[in-house]
Amino acid sequence: MTYTAEIIGVGTELLLGNIANTDAQDVSRALSEIGINVFFHTVVGDNPERVKQAVAIARRRANIIITTGGLGPTCDDLTKQTLAEAFGKKLIFNEDEAKTIREFFEQRLHNMEMTENNFQQAYLPEGCTIFHNGCGTAPGCAFEAEGTHVLMLPGPPSECRAMLASCAIPYLKALSDAEIHSHNIHIFGLGESAVEARLRDMMLEMENPTLAPYAKDSEVLLRLTAKAASKAEAETMMAPVLEKLRGILGDIIYGIDTDSLENTVVGLLKEKNKTLSTAESCTGGLLSKRVTDIAGASRVFFGGAVTYATQSKTAILGVDAGLIKEKGVASAEVAQQMAIMVRRRFGTDIGIGITGIAGPDTDESGLAPGTVFVALSAEDSLYCRSLSLSFERPRIRTAASSHALDMLRRYLTEKPI
Repeated sequence: MTYTAEIIGVGTELLLGNIANTDAQDVSRALSEIGINVFFHTVVGDNPERVKQAVAIARRRANIIITTGGLGPTCDDLTKQTLAEAFGKKLIFNEDEAKTIREFFEQRLHNMEMTENNFQQAYLPEGCTIFHNGCGTAPGCAFEAEGTHVLMLPGPPSECRAMLASCAIPYLKALSDAEIHSHNIHIFGLGESAVEARLRDMMLEMENPTLAPYAKDSEVLLRLTAKAASKAEAETMMAPVLEKLRGILGDIIYGIDTDSLENTVVGLLKEKNKTLSTAESCTGGLLSKRVTDIAGASRVFFGGAVTYATQSKTAILGVDAGLIKEKGVASAEVAQQMAIMVRRRFGTDIGIGITGIAGPDTDESGLAPGTVFVALSAEDSLYCRSLSLSFERPRIRTAASSHALDMLRRYLTEKPI
């Protein structure tokens, strides 16, 4: 059976824009990984009648309804009551969950008074599967009624993510005798439309496995998914597709099932026993941050210098003032010297230099925003990329740091830079 899901976020604070609906993002991502299609996201306020209307619409177009939020102890937490009524279920007081709530207050919320309304959370639809909440007091649940599976998850993101992983996903996987397995193919160097153009005919012909592109910040993700009786069978189905993708896309694939470009680069630095230092201007330390976000980066990253002002490039790095005057602070020559000098200053195998115009205004030389130069210096080589990035300021900085990471990846794997 093919399952489709609708996610209903319950909470007036979502409609007011006071908080972002990250729960829907987390749930959608998890469902896509097990092959459940999500066709609609709905957000509704803390109003029983409007929640009923949203559920009535969802029942007509999905066979799985997942709600987030509205499971707490206050008078506006009405999700369980409203959905139980919509599906003709009685709410039954669960002594075990009441005990769990009491213990949570005693053991983890020592300085907080437990009021009687907290026991509202222990009322659950009759015959439901209870989802224990290990991070908070509100249990979730799931039940099936008239061919529709209803799952209720708490609203706080940390609680929602934990319950989703430990309870909701296992529950949904058990609905099918088939297994869904995926591989994420990470691409840097082509935009989503260019990737899709190369793969369009191939994707249109595929039914199982399937292949779908997703645009990410300065890169593209391809998700390859197979449905089979076992993981081994799914892997066998996906293997020739992965091989074909490598042949079509070549070295713009920077990793399969990796977390990020920076994760790939830190892994390669460790593998090659190489060390790195950075000198950043327009990226303001973003490259250093991305590298040091990875656990264990201290083994390979010695340090960075944010030489934002012209005088800091000369005073801290020792970039030649005459060169800056002749070529301009945003130039390939200055980026290259920044990379050379930071490598010498920190005594590393590789140095990166980034300078350019992040915008929104042009600089005194008249260079357009998005003009960026990224240089890589190693003992035996010197490279520079000249970029013209047609983005807003934050994306220019992100893209420039991604180009630096891509240059590092290519240098460390002996691919063209």
